[in-house]
Amino acid sequence: MDTHLDFADLGLSPVALDLGFFTLKWYALSYLAAFVTGWLYLRRLVRLPGAPIAEAHLGDLFSYVGFGVIVGGRIGYCLVYQPAIWLTPWRVLELWNGGMSFHGGLAGTLIAIWLFARAHNLDLLRVYDYVACATPFGLFLVRIANFVNGELWGRPSSLPWAMIFPGAGDGIPRHPSPLYEAFLEGVLTMAVLAWMFWRTDARLRRGRLVGAGLLIYGVTRFLLEFTRQPDAGLEHLSWGLTMGQTLCLPMVAAGLWLLICPPARAPAPAAASGSQPGSPRPGRAQ
Repeated sequence: MDTHLDFADLGLSPVALDLGFFTLKWYALSYLAAFVTGWLYLRRLVRLPGAPIAEAHLGDLFSYVGFGVIVGGRIGYCLVYQPAIWLTPWRVLELWNGGMSFHGGLAGTLIAIWLFARAHNLDLLRVYDYVACATPFGLFLVRIANFVNGELWGRPSSLPWAMIFPGAGDGIPRHPSPLYEAFLEGVLTMAVLAWMFWRTDARLRRGRLVGAGLLIYGVTRFLLEFTRQPDAGLEHLSWGLTMGQTLCLPMVAAGLWLLICPPARAPAPAAASGSQPGSPRPGRAQ
């Protein structure tokens, strides 16, 4: 007798609120909740002495990050996983139909923070460190939303917790891979970075926290690709890896480099003694 759980029996719906004239989906709420929880946590982090940014910067920072996540995530998804969409380029703007790439969102976020740090005259790598600590909240929430949507199901499995996902259309029990990702990419990364931040001096070492975050995500996502069903046509590339695994390799390399050969601390300008993060440097117009 088949004892595997059918996802449909969970009674989950991608719609959180339906008023007829207005529909709110859990996926959209997960992004909103990710920004709110990330902002609250980051506000707590920057209150400690030695933070690279001031609390007053957070509103501006999250404006940059929000734009980078959405634009980078969508463009990354369309370029890598759905290139045919560019034949009808207006569909790239149809965010309500879903389709976001973590790796694209990461690239967009890195560029956005670079622009933010440049505009406010901040130490870029240390800003990355602090933002890295707040990122796992979003990873966890978005992956839970993926599971609620019944998407990104895993490969066939005979494990007791394997599920039959109606969207797969084959009735075969599969790994509930969004849950694996939520707890490994989200909870595990969050716990390790929190321990490093609060229990060690990692917050004062440039690149240490973002390096650990990149390494943990890259390794866990690489391994989870063995349980996650890849997008059609991207299962086994000519070099033997999936597209997800391939995109993780630069993250692993960057994480190891930042942990093993961290960049030296930038010397503080002589005139900046006693100034707050983001204070103007001499001779630079603001």
